[in-house]
Amino acid sequence: MHKLLVNSPGEKMLLLGNESIARGAIEAGVAFTSTYPGTPSSEISLNFFQISQESDLYFEYSTNEKVALEVCAAAANSGVRSMCVMKHVGVNVAADTLMTLAYVGVKAGLVIVSADDPYMFSSQNEQDNRYYGKLSGLPIVEPSSVAEAREMVQYAFDLSEKLQEPVIFRTTTRINHSTEIVALGKITQRVTTGDFKKDPFNYVTVPAVSRNLHIKLLKNLETAAKESETSPYNFVTGNGAWGIICNGVSYNYVCDAILDLAISDRTRVLRVGFSHPMPGALIKGFLKECEKVLIVEEGEPYMEEAVKAFAQEDGLTLTIRGKGEDLFSRLFEFDPAGVRKCIARYFGISYQSAAVPDLTDVPAIPQRPPNLCAGCSHRATFYAINKAAEGMETICSTDIGCYTLGFLPPLSTGDFLICMGSSVGTAGGFSKVTKKKVISIIGDSTFFHSGIPGLINAVFNNHNFTLVILDNGTTAMTGHQPHPGVDMEQLNLSGYGRVSIESLVKAVGVPLVKIIKPYKVRKSIDEIKEALQFKGVSVIISQEPCTLYAKSLNQLNARPFYVSEKCKKHKNCIHDLGCPAFFIEGDQVKIDPDMCVGCAVCAQICPENAILPLKKKSD
Repeated sequence: MHKLLVNSPGEKMLLLGNESIARGAIEAGVAFTSTYPGTPSSEISLNFFQISQESDLYFEYSTNEKVALEVCAAAANSGVRSMCVMKHVGVNVAADTLMTLAYVGVKAGLVIVSADDPYMFSSQNEQDNRYYGKLSGLPIVEPSSVAEAREMVQYAFDLSEKLQEPVIFRTTTRINHSTEIVALGKITQRVTTGDFKKDPFNYVTVPAVSRNLHIKLLKNLETAAKESETSPYNFVTGNGAWGIICNGVSYNYVCDAILDLAISDRTRVLRVGFSHPMPGALIKGFLKECEKVLIVEEGEPYMEEAVKAFAQEDGLTLTIRGKGEDLFSRLFEFDPAGVRKCIARYFGISYQSAAVPDLTDVPAIPQRPPNLCAGCSHRATFYAINKAAEGMETICSTDIGCYTLGFLPPLSTGDFLICMGSSVGTAGGFSKVTKKKVISIIGDSTFFHSGIPGLINAVFNNHNFTLVILDNGTTAMTGHQPHPGVDMEQLNLSGYGRVSIESLVKAVGVPLVKIIKPYKVRKSIDEIKEALQFKGVSVIISQEPCTLYAKSLNQLNARPFYVSEKCKKHKNCIHDLGCPAFFIEGDQVKIDPDMCVGCAVCAQICPENAILPLKKKSD
């Protein structure tokens, strides 16, 4: 039995934040779940996927976040509790649905997980998705700890049903990927089937209907504001005249700082866990008891702006600060030491931080830049692209995935990136306004997610570029989740369809389509050369399984290579490929046999044919 299905209320379990969220949803009776995988939210979906294999929970990896929210919207409006999981930038993709779903509302609870990523550990921006609450008119709740995340999910579902609106459950990486001892609650029986009752004048959002629905949304927002005032997740501790308002993981840093600075008797804290709508009356009452207030929040000055507005409404003139050059930054994550330092500075507390140890005699830590795995087929494809394009002036638009790392030397394949699917659209723009040869690179999962419309646009508008689709048979970057092109039979899962990338590309009218096996280097170079010389839209589909994925399926028959005495130390293998299985000992190039997967790409580019397969013991 999956550990999150254990129905033992009170039992304590060490859980990752994402496991705690998934457990909270199970306890709340969630029956329908969907996602497009994205760190830091991916483990929530992984647990749902695993649980769905041994229970009546429905789970799907949707093609993108917009679709994921749409299937959940239908389920929730048929009376089935649903959860839609995505990372913060995924909400951008789902926003078209989100904004109008707020008008339509839901019948059963629908919780939308937005996993924000301060410091951009695995993201292209660090946007603060609390503003989606203001933009859409939907409630937002956000936990401060792993354990609180579990119980707050139940609250979010109940709140959603009370308001008949989706609820945004906002987390940050520090909550998603921390661990804590969590006391389990009781699992509620799931209701897996429902019924949709036709009501087109409340469900079909033509202008005449939407005008009335907007009125309903604003009334629901007024009700949500009242709920925020009395929410158990908005609370005040302490009785001092120095006020601190905080949220999320910052609450823990504030509590630690107050103890470290010995100011418990002088400080009061307002922790905001129900952050949209903000609890105006609670905040105004809090401000009236304070001489000055500090807002501690990662990201944007979301609460700071609201608190200052509430103060102005009541004519309060106390000093309220948060973001500033001398205080908190809008950049990156907070940490306990930084929060402690800012609190001490703001309230004029004499505080001497711990001395920084003298590390001048300690050697610098070697840098370990991110790199494609040993034997990664993307490396072989990038090498082939670079060789095929020699002598050409090129622009290479790339996309979101493992292959984004191809922009780093020595491969240096990738010049422009905005978001998921942007490689195809931007390639079309470059092709129309420059005279350079344009190459677009996109992964298989990303192609299904948001690359197809750009390709259709390119065919229709007669753009001139080569699209390289890196088909490694999985969504590799976020942990090998399936996508519509995956052969689910390999995972011993039945009942799924499978979409052929080749058939899809040909069906939209691409005139030149080539399939390559990137480990066959010379043939791949020749095929790419032909595509690059073609005038119009051409597509290369580079097919080779992700080595880690193949290994997990016991399909990787690795036979390591070694560098023989024929080596003349040209180091083409290192300078052109940068495979992490290579290392230099003395002045000799060597291959780590424990890392090498036997792709043989290096052997094919060695001018002396000095790279050979290790003999098996039986050879």
